[in-house]
Amino acid sequence: MSKIFTNTTIVTVDPGNTVYYGAALVVDGDSIEAIGPTNDILTKYPDGEVVNCEGKVLFPGLINCHAHITATLNRGITEDFGFPPDLGLPIQTQSLLSDEELTIMALLGALEAIKSGTTTPVQNGAGIATYAQELAKTGLRWIFAESGRDAMTPPGWRPGEDVHEFSDDLRQEVLQRINDIFSEWHGAEDGLITCFPSAALTETSSPELLRSIRDMAEKHDVGYTIHLAQSRLEIESMMRLRGIRPAFYLYKNEFLGERLFAAHCRYVDPSEIALLGQTKSIITHQPAMAANRGVIPPIPALRAAGSPIAMGTDNNTQDMVEVMRIGLVTERIMRDDGKNPQPEDILRETTMGGAHAVRKTTEIGSLEVGKKADLLIVNALQPHLVPTTRIVSSFIHNGQPQDIESVMVNGEFVMRNHKVLTIDEAQIVREADAIGKRAWNEVIKRYPNAGFPTSVAPSSRNQSIQG
Repeated sequence: MSKIFTNTTIVTVDPGNTVYYGAALVVDGDSIEAIGPTNDILTKYPDGEVVNCEGKVLFPGLINCHAHITATLNRGITEDFGFPPDLGLPIQTQSLLSDEELTIMALLGALEAIKSGTTTPVQNGAGIATYAQELAKTGLRWIFAESGRDAMTPPGWRPGEDVHEFSDDLRQEVLQRINDIFSEWHGAEDGLITCFPSAALTETSSPELLRSIRDMAEKHDVGYTIHLAQSRLEIESMMRLRGIRPAFYLYKNEFLGERLFAAHCRYVDPSEIALLGQTKSIITHQPAMAANRGVIPPIPALRAAGSPIAMGTDNNTQDMVEVMRIGLVTERIMRDDGKNPQPEDILRETTMGGAHAVRKTTEIGSLEVGKKADLLIVNALQPHLVPTTRIVSSFIHNGQPQDIESVMVNGEFVMRNHKVLTIDEAQIVREADAIGKRAWNEVIKRYPNAGFPTSVAPSSRNQSIQG
């Protein structure tokens, strides 16, 4: 049976940025069947399930092009110690988690994604197969960007530090993992899951790995991704060891191009900006995490050079509402311009920009007839949103995830009336809290002389989940 959302405002993000008022939207199966005046739609579709959305607004689902959802483990810690984080610990805390615990942290990230309006997350990480089955059950439209590196690095190595050797065996292990995730998951769940290959870091990727990742993406007709110019340390190391800046290293090895979306680009110089624009390489901008790191990437210059822009969260949080707001205000600061960008520009980069990055512009990113029914419903009758005279601006400047009451993916609700339907929210929150406290207390206990620069809450014996 069709679902008919009536008496509502519809923010389409179509080519004309059309906003419909007092309108209705029809979902039939997994797609948008019709949009028009409510009375006309009800006359044409008399048998559909009517969902009265008076006082509410339909937006396209948000697309998070750069997520590390298991990094929810590090909330409240790694946001405050720079990048790479200077925590004085010789191991990653995640290494103390069992597969079951890691899956809980991944589901915590998925839960926040749903509640903050993301319908398509790009999960960038190594070993996604560990928790892929549970992520598939969430009903989200996932991009599994299986990632790896072939650099040989010592214990305690931090991203951006010098790399001197690469390993054929490590490279083959990475490529096998990527092949395995493609074999099992690419196109699974009736097409809801897509796989992309990913090189983890510029400095930890040999020329051979870069070319293999690009070739794999071309073979499967998908995109690929990498972290690029995310720290001054990375720039210094690449210049010292290779004599060229990171973007030129990628260009030299034929890695730049229209299939690539490169995360961060915080420290690219004018020559790299021109090169990225010339090759039409996509930039995924993580403004909230960049602000935590104390930097504003040169997004206006990258955009002007010809690089399409998409948006993402990066570590620790999946809140794309906050991403849009911080993206807007930090770019205005950089431009010294209180008028540009406009909220509609930021929303477009978060929806259609994301759809372009994941190569699905004909399927998602806007609310148009024939596209997949990926949408979110915002209750606009909130003290911080009314009057709703220009709802896109109101929501980008003042909106909160709590304003989102329902989320639909592929024509199915994954959250309705604030209740997540595909994840046991209370259980995941309770277990994730226990896992995080247990793991961080354990790592501090193991390395009491490491100089860890802060304190953490004690783990509860009654809540602790042993790995």
